[in-house]
Amino acid sequence: MTKKQSKSGGVSFNDNTSNTNDEIHQKWMSHALMLAKRSQDEGEVPVGAVLVKDDSLISEGWNRPIEFHDPTAHAEIMAIRAAGKILENYRLPETTLYVTLEPCTMCAGAMIHARIGNLVYGASEHRTGVAGSVIDVFQQEFHYHKVAVTAGIMQVECSQLLKDFFKARR
Repeated sequence: MTKKQSKSGGVSFNDNTSNTNDEIHQKWMSHALMLAKRSQDEGEVPVGAVLVKDDSLISEGWNRPIEFHDPTAHAEIMAIRAAGKILENYRLPETTLYVTLEPCTMCAGAMIHARIGNLVYGASEHRTGVAGSVIDVFQQEFHYHKVAVTAGIMQVECSQLLKDFFKARR
């Protein structure tokens, strides 16, 4: 398996990147970015996530740990929890999770246990990202399930939103 640069500027760990995939990735990452802005408007760190199957939205989430007084209320977890209720299943096979920021260890573990098929993220997280920036949890040999990762979709937009948020807080 090799890394590929997609036409949208992302790095793909899949061997099936195409123009159609790029357009789909752009569409769903734009939706996740809109949710990240909602998170920011609510005073949370701006991260948004959408869970998709067959190019149809299943669920969405945005960071809400402050509002819910819950350190696990990350955008990815919120989307995964909602999808489980909607589909009435804790397994979410053949789905793709789009998230504006590279996941942390907790969120990566939830994706693996939910059997999510694909992760597509925007901005890399060089301090705590576990989809390749610090480590790659998804490709560890001891995991039964592997999540395919596509990185860097709308990276500039996703990164800028986070930079602007933290700059305004200083």
